[in-house]
Amino acid sequence: MAKRRANGEGNIRKRKDGRWEGRYTAGHDPETGKTIYKNVLGRTQAEVKEKLKKAIEKGSALDPSKAGQYTVGQWLDTWLEDYAKLSIRPSSHNTYRGFIENHIKPAVGNIPLEKLTSMDLQRLYKKLLESGRVDRIEARNKPKGLSVKTVRNINQMISSACNCAVEQRIIATNPTKGCALPKLEKKEMKILPLDFLDTFFEEAKRSGVFELYYIDLSTGLRRGELLGLKWGDIDLNKGIIRVQRQILRQNGAVVEAPLKTKNSYRNIAIGTDAIELFRQMKLQSTSEYVFPSPTGGPISPDSVLHMLQRVLKRAGLEKIPFHALRHTFSVLALQNGVDIKTLSSMLGHYSAGFTLDTYAHVTTAMQTKAANTVSNFLSCAIQ
Repeated sequence: MAKRRANGEGNIRKRKDGRWEGRYTAGHDPETGKTIYKNVLGRTQAEVKEKLKKAIEKGSALDPSKAGQYTVGQWLDTWLEDYAKLSIRPSSHNTYRGFIENHIKPAVGNIPLEKLTSMDLQRLYKKLLESGRVDRIEARNKPKGLSVKTVRNINQMISSACNCAVEQRIIATNPTKGCALPKLEKKEMKILPLDFLDTFFEEAKRSGVFELYYIDLSTGLRRGELLGLKWGDIDLNKGIIRVQRQILRQNGAVVEAPLKTKNSYRNIAIGTDAIELFRQMKLQSTSEYVFPSPTGGPISPDSVLHMLQRVLKRAGLEKIPFHALRHTFSVLALQNGVDIKTLSSMLGHYSAGFTLDTYAHVTTAMQTKAANTVSNFLSCAIQ
């Protein structure tokens, strides 16, 4: 009976074409029991000997029944459906699927997973930054390249999939670890001009949307959270809003969805003016939603953004994203003495440090003002 070669054993020979070949056993097929052979090539015996040593060391950490079974595209499909889908939101699943189909598969999808290199990914990211945007009607007037943030998100997704492959002993290392990513440029934070809040509110009242924008400016809710509010979430006696869900658009439909993170589930205290406004709105409401569509269901996130732009234009103000209302709330809160930890919990941030970093420009100005106040006091004391 022939001797069964042990995993990791190898031999070296010189081929007819003059090159040297190192051949080693990488394991045995779990179904047939047949030996799985792999090889390395080189110009000299010493080169192949070194390559063979590294290949055997690398192969010993892999599962021979799984390694070599996937292309990049096949593994990303498997990872997304069998692993990631269990822990991510439906909207994130759709986003990842778009990344895979539109950007990754066309470029590196057919490369064997174990042969994917950092250089392959570096070339992919460069191409996406230069000309990666999918040709759609709504994207015709936008830059041809993807944003830095999107490219970094694609790298993060590939990294998660490769980490899973390492854990499953399909590949030995994660190729994303050698990539140089484009830096995120911090955009200037936009808010409603505080000196023109009265102008904005006057136009919002004329347009019939005052309540929606006033509540958002007085609570700092994200757009989806605001639209997801139901009357059952609001305790008018205690003056508390329970943030429980969000409204977003998925596959063309406006739907309810879980919140972004566990910190997003929170209770927010509301002021007396907001409580009185809610009371008046509830008397006229026929929907379970606080801000319903004309049919009584959830309102589209797009429509409130478009209305915001119309109100701003009529009021003679610069266009700002809807999220700028949340920033405006935060700046007003900080300027009026709300501490960072309290603001962080109201916003649903994962840490006060993140809030502090986000609004560093506001807190720096406040610290300067405080320092000058103390300095003036001390100056008076020594005169």
